Amino acid sequence: MSLALAQAIDETSLTDQVRQLVQTDLPPIVDAIDTGALYPADFMRKLGASGAFSSHADLRDVDLNPAIDAMSEVSLVCGSTGFMTWCQDALVWYIANSDNAALKNKLLAKVADGAMLGGTGLSNPMKSFFGIEKLKLKGKRVEGGYVVNGALPWVSNLGTDHIFGTIFETPDGEKVMFIGDCADPAIELLPCDAFLAMDGTGTYGLQFHNAFIPDDMVLAHAALPFVKKIRAGFVLLQAGMGIGVIRDCISIMQRTKTSLGHVNKYLTAQQPEDFASALAELADEVKALASTPYDASDAYWRRVVEARLQIGDLTMAAAHAAMLHTGARGYMKSHRAQRRMREAYFVGIVTPATKQLRKMLAEMAT
Repeated sequence: MSLALAQAIDETSLTDQVRQLVQTDLPPIVDAIDTGALYPADFMRKLGASGAFSSHADLRDVDLNPAIDAMSEVSLVCGSTGFMTWCQDALVWYIANSDNAALKNKLLAKVADGAMLGGTGLSNPMKSFFGIEKLKLKGKRVEGGYVVNGALPWVSNLGTDHIFGTIFETPDGEKVMFIGDCADPAIELLPCDAFLAMDGTGTYGLQFHNAFIPDDMVLAHAALPFVKKIRAGFVLLQAGMGIGVIRDCISIMQRTKTSLGHVNKYLTAQQPEDFASALAELADEVKALASTPYDASDAYWRRVVEARLQIGDLTMAAAHAAMLHTGARGYMKSHRAQRRMREAYFVGIVTPATKQLRKMLAEMAT
């Protein structure tokens, strides 16, 4: 059997396993997740056991497509859980790419199989690198590690026994990327005000009170080259969120044809076939990009940013059309069309947000 065929079979098997788990276990808890009544830690651990987070943990022949496909299956049912899947996938990506052998030996297997859950705290750092915000965490070198202070407003997929990756700045301007441990009493988890959606995603503010970060929890002492290495994967993995939501919005529109097709036909260029065609083209581009996440060329990075921008735009457009197709039915709290609309806007504002992506593209042109 050829290596390519074996990989295709493995990818299909993973997608099938995730699909079966999602279709069985996720629908009964979607509403509780959406309202914030439940953070689905048990389900996330089951996802990990199914292999959903581990396909990109081995970098010998890395391909992000299996992870994106698995995330799409999750997001097809629940955008919030799709977002948490991305958080976990991004955390795996950070650890797998680190040169810190002690950190990898301690954490990679646990995070990749879902035994240890966690999030990605790169929203503020990613904005800071593009001149949108200042870096909020400050650290200084001490014997055996660093002492860190400051606050991050929102980090997701967290709990008292979870971990996360983020970046601080030293007094001499160096940026250091590390793993923080929510069990550390010097790292305080602060509840957030209610969101429009995504309240079941384990999202907290973080306050660092002289938190000691040992060297064996440092992902990279020089964060900027490390971020450049992982940035394409960080962005491309988000594709699974949008693709899954778009797929369900197309399904919602298709289901209205029997009862409302005679009037919905007047929603010009907002038919399910239009979105299916646009999604197929975009998914092909994502698939090609996700197979080479270490391409360091400027042309490749531009394609990644453009694809991510298109995913956000198409997700929001598809959710908008789904609401128009369902009409008053979709406006009811019991209908998933309104949930999809709220989840879709999150795809447009999660870092890198639509406005940041447009800023990045504008600066590439100068």
